[in-house]
Amino acid sequence: MHRLFLDANVLFSAAFRANAPLRRLWNRSGVELVTSAYAVVEAERHLDAEQRTSLTELMKDVQVVPDAPSQDLPAGVMLRGKDVPILVTAIANRATHLITGDRRDFGRYFGKRLGGVLVLPPRDYFESIRRKPRRPRKKR
Repeated sequence: MHRLFLDANVLFSAAFRANAPLRRLWNRSGVELVTSAYAVVEAERHLDAEQRTSLTELMKDVQVVPDAPSQDLPAGVMLRGKDVPILVTAIANRATHLITGDRRDFGRYFGKRLGGVLVLPPRDYFESIRRKPRRPRKKR
């Protein structure tokens, strides 16, 4: 099972347009969607009233986890202050993936594991699950 930590920009994009491709995350089996209150507030800040209503509906299927008390990043990782709570909360809550469209700040870490969390943009996540070979069925 994948435990996907959704960054604020993913929440924003999914709420911004009703037909956003990102909404496919909400329809996948075998995934658990998680985020933090910090990410939700960041997403809400840039949405109009109708889009905030959409976000509220989407959040019914997303677990909001507590923000991590520690702000310690894994060795060698450098992020701007606004992104630190996202990564450390994803790590502290044992996400398997951090799904973010933030190329500016996370782009250099795309495809890398940071504190056990694989950082991917949504497109790469969808591509990775599409390419994943299926296990052959056992004969009975």
